[in-house]
Amino acid sequence: MGVPRCGFYDARTRPPSARAIRQAWLTDQITAVHGASRHTYGAPRVRAELVHGRGVTVSRKVVALLMRQAGPAGLPLRRKVKRVPAGVTVTDLVKRDLRRGGPNQLWVTDVTEHPTRAGKVYCCVVLDASFRRVVGWAIDSRQRADLATAALGMAIDTRGITGQVPDGIIHADHGTQFISWIFTERARKAGLLPSLGTVGDPYDNAMAEAFWARLQTELLDRQRWRTRIELASAIFECIEGGSSSSKIVLDLPARARIGRGEQDPGQLDAAALATGFDNRRRRHSALDWMSPILFETTTHRRA
Repeated sequence: MGVPRCGFYDARTRPPSARAIRQAWLTDQITAVHGASRHTYGAPRVRAELVHGRGVTVSRKVVALLMRQAGPAGLPLRRKVKRVPAGVTVTDLVKRDLRRGGPNQLWVTDVTEHPTRAGKVYCCVVLDASFRRVVGWAIDSRQRADLATAALGMAIDTRGITGQVPDGIIHADHGTQFISWIFTERARKAGLLPSLGTVGDPYDNAMAEAFWARLQTELLDRQRWRTRIELASAIFECIEGGSSSSKIVLDLPARARIGRGEQDPGQLDAAALATGFDNRRRRHSALDWMSPILFETTTHRRA
């Protein structure tokens, strides 16, 4: 052990130090105060009783240390976390392998929320994992199953063939929206295979989480939003594009639906759908610094 023999035997016969004697005495005092409190006092109140009731000079940290060593603890006690085994609802068909060789083979989806002065806004997107392209999205003032179903329905209408996406996978986390009957049934009717990652593990849906993290940095967290309409319009312009004069259809469930009490800003100019920043112009390092649409077009041309 690297200890001299003389030092070892000297330590065995050496009398207790003044510090050890004081700590032993303090432990007896703490135990007595804790017992007098009907075993309810924690370190702050035990120290208060020692200082103000018994005239003992001691710090709160020393009292807390001695209480941990001796065993007394205040109420309420720290609750032990009861971990419930995660029930398997849908099989994970992805297993964190998000690489795919063509369109509509794997879609990932997730929901995020962001506050405004008028209340929260919830947004759901569906991404094509092959090109990181937003193929479906929906905005609402409530986080319900129809929000995710609307985004999925938009992706099916946009990318499917006669409403079918055969042998495709729609992957999500265990949010209540994605394990709902209405969402899974909409996916199955379109020929999609539902897939869910493990509970509480964001890495199983890393691509969707990365999309929201990027959107938070580049858009949502850059200012404080006054109304839901203002934030919804900003998200729309980021995904679909369009000038500031373009409007979003907020009364259509497939696109967005904002709570009552806010003025409907009107209808979107159809030409605005032709230019979307995230899909058409934002460069991605995973796509050889190309935009999703450019990467998809280039890949198809090579094929």
